[in-house]
Amino acid sequence: MRVHLGTVLLLFIAVACAQDECKCASHSQAICSGTPPDCSCNFPVGSETPSVNCNKLLSKCWLMKRESLGVKGGRRPKHDFTVIDNDGLYNPDCDVNGTFKAKQCNGTDTCWCVNSAGVRRTDKMDKSDKKLKCDRLVRTFWVVIQMKLNDSAPADPTEEAAFKAALTNAITNRYKLPKQHVDNIEFEGTYVFVDLKQNASEKGLTDPDIADVAYYMEKDIKGVPLLPLDNRFDIVVNGKSVGVKEPLISYIDSERPELSMKHLSAGIIAVVVVLLVAIVAGIVVLVLTRRKRGQYQKAEVKEMGEMQKELTS
Repeated sequence: MRVHLGTVLLLFIAVACAQDECKCASHSQAICSGTPPDCSCNFPVGSETPSVNCNKLLSKCWLMKRESLGVKGGRRPKHDFTVIDNDGLYNPDCDVNGTFKAKQCNGTDTCWCVNSAGVRRTDKMDKSDKKLKCDRLVRTFWVVIQMKLNDSAPADPTEEAAFKAALTNAITNRYKLPKQHVDNIEFEGTYVFVDLKQNASEKGLTDPDIADVAYYMEKDIKGVPLLPLDNRFDIVVNGKSVGVKEPLISYIDSERPELSMKHLSAGIIAVVVVLLVAIVAGIVVLVLTRRKRGQYQKAEVKEMGEMQKELTS
């Protein structure tokens, strides 16, 4: 079979051009220009196209903003300072570096304060309400990623240790998070809990924020990855891929959230009411038990006294 020299030349040029093309390693939809290693990348967010560093994860604020414009229209005991993102997607205000601004309004006259992960930590109030003070951005220093195994839990400590090592490697290699920030991985049946911890003083200039890591990982588990498709999320244990599902992210701040009872969801209020009823019922039972015990002791003392009189008479 004869191959035309011109066809071979065109194929060679196409391959060479593809190899010299600038691509963003941290998001498939970033737009890059130039030739390696002199690449410049931007991330289109509505009318804005902020410049991004593709050597690290893109900020959660920019990612949420882009996603919101496109769609516009647990089992584990919780830490006292935990907040869960129950508000869903909104269009956040980001600063030039992609950091969430402390005060968010979603383009309305109702505003609230958020933490560094962009999760609401105060009640929603009217924009003119002076009670709403978002003077600074409170740091989220601890993120808990809950997920469920597709199959059964590890059968023994050796298999459990292998899974923990594989998941740690997946997080550190895929999201470029230093290993010291993967604080703990534990199991409760088929549920897995990953603790990511990162104080502001521990975060290096090129390190991704743990809130960004959690956002990327949540998308990976849900099957809608933000990284290029040729870079697949995979937990490989002893040569076998282990699937996970149903991610739930909890955020623990350096300060207690300022959320009142009236703004809690009906489910949470119901749980609180049940707990209060159980506590009150327990107290009532304890009081009645002690009262009956006291009555029994008094009757016993009276009977003993009468018996003593009979013996002495």
